[in-house]
Formats: sequence, C-alpha cells, structure tokens
Amino acid sequence: MQLATFFLVAQDYMLPCISKRILGMDCPGCGLQRSVAFLFQGDFLAAFKMYPAIYPIMLLFGFLAVDQLFKIKYANKIIITLMISSILFIMTNFILKLI
Repeated sequence: MQLATFFLVAQDYMLPCISKRILGMDCPGCGLQRSVAFLFQGDFLAAFKMYPAIYPIMLLFGFLAVDQLFKIKYANKIIITLMISSILFIMTNFILKLI
C-alpha cells in the first residue's frame, strides 16, 4: 500500500523534457520515466507502450551487473549486441513518434 502511494506521489515530481518544452517535439528519451513507473506498478504492457526500449535497456543493465559478478565469456560481443538493439529500439520509437 505504501509503495503504491509512493509511486502516485512520485509521478508528480518527474523531470520535464526540456527538448519537448523548447522544440515542441519528443526527444528519444521521452517516456522513459513513466515507463519505469509503470514497471514498478507491475503494468508491463503499459511500460512497453510508453517506451518500447525499456526491456532491451533492462536486459543490458542486468547483463552488465551479472558480468561484474561473474566474468562471462564473449561478454563484449553480447554487450555490443544488447547496446545496438537498445539503440535500434530507441531510434525506431523516436522515428515512429515523428510520423
């Protein structure tokens, strides 16, 4: 109950997008904060709809954490692949918002 209240209050204090205020259009990172808030609330589909790159980014950070604990063979290739997929998701989402 307290966790749900915390996230309802935290949504009032999210950082505004400066690019959106100045240029009037979304930046490639728009939606990330709200997507993380949806994840903490357990609404995984809404998190994906808000910011589709959230899952590749989570996978990348999770793999980086595991790689710090256990040295994984071919970690560099896996990290590069995860980074490229994250960038592709971010840029595809950005381009689709512009259209």
